[in-house]
Amino acid sequence: MERDPVDLLQPLWRALVVFRVITFGFACFGVWTRWEGIARPSGAVLQMAIMAVWTLISSFGYSRRWGRRKTRLAFADLVVTAGCMYATLFAQPLIDIRGGASVLTSVWAAGPVLALAISRGRDGGLLGAATISLALLSLRGVDNASKVLSNVQLLLVAGLVVGYAASTMRRAGDRLREAIATESATAERLRLSRSIHDGVLQVLAQVQRRGHAIGGEAVELAQMAAEQEVALRTLMSARPVTAGGDQTDLCSQLLSLATTRIDVVVPAGPVLLTAAAAGELVAAVKEALSNVDKHAGGDARTWVVVEDLDDAVLVSIRDDGAGTTPAQLEQARVDGRLGVSQSIRGRITDLGGTATVRTAPGEGTEWELKVNR
Repeated sequence: MERDPVDLLQPLWRALVVFRVITFGFACFGVWTRWEGIARPSGAVLQMAIMAVWTLISSFGYSRRWGRRKTRLAFADLVVTAGCMYATLFAQPLIDIRGGASVLTSVWAAGPVLALAISRGRDGGLLGAATISLALLSLRGVDNASKVLSNVQLLLVAGLVVGYAASTMRRAGDRLREAIATESATAERLRLSRSIHDGVLQVLAQVQRRGHAIGGEAVELAQMAAEQEVALRTLMSARPVTAGGDQTDLCSQLLSLATTRIDVVVPAGPVLLTAAAAGELVAAVKEALSNVDKHAGGDARTWVVVEDLDDAVLVSIRDDGAGTTPAQLEQARVDGRLGVSQSIRGRITDLGGTATVRTAPGEGTEWELKVNR
């Protein structure tokens, strides 16, 4: 069987192949023990031959990745198995089957129920169980429904249990793939970070120092080197944005805002919020940084600090610029400039959080954006 190191459903497929082979042996044994009571033995031999061929085909398919990933084989298995059940009529008249003669497929007929449960989950298992049950009831007759009730119950339970287990293992496999991908990406990033730190970053740092020492037009070159250094450091510290489900890491989105004038400080671990909440919070931070760029002065520096308070997330945006007064902020709102009242306070209020600002002329401005989880 082809191996996929992160396919947790492989043991179930392997068990299905074994089940198919063993139950075919049971069916052959049942024919052998009932040989004297079979009306047309040649029909029974033909039916067993068809079952043998399909057992080999389906077992081969379920042992290959294409057979496991595409549900067409499982649906074909269902159709062929139902056909094999009706092929019992080649060996026994319908009146004998309804009188108590065995359907020669026996428990082998449960194979597609398990296959659909593994490939399609609970719904697939129920579909397979219902189809095989209806085929069995049509052969046995409605008058004998009580006699096949236990078989129907077993098929339904098998479809439900195996389907639920398969769905759970499939979700676990997806998470395992994400974890492996993240681990691989992190290891590659660390390797590249070491190479960049030992080479490119040191060269950029040297260009900055020499540019400022030389002066003149070299200062512009030094500034460009500083910007590229920040961009590289931000890329090196980047983390996966999504964390599974609708959760996202706020820090990953804020780290990309770092420049030579903006420092972003985040916890070592991820700070998880819903994607919608994180998007609104990042938008509010960007608006605050835009205000710094417009009003704080060309030399102002900004610090963005993220704190994880367990039941809430606090983001502080502080600058050392010109500052302002609460009265001026209120006047800006009255004049129709809604950056503070809508783009910052409005967003955070809509999230059920709070946005407070502390500012004074010559003392810069500090925003505290708090969003409850």
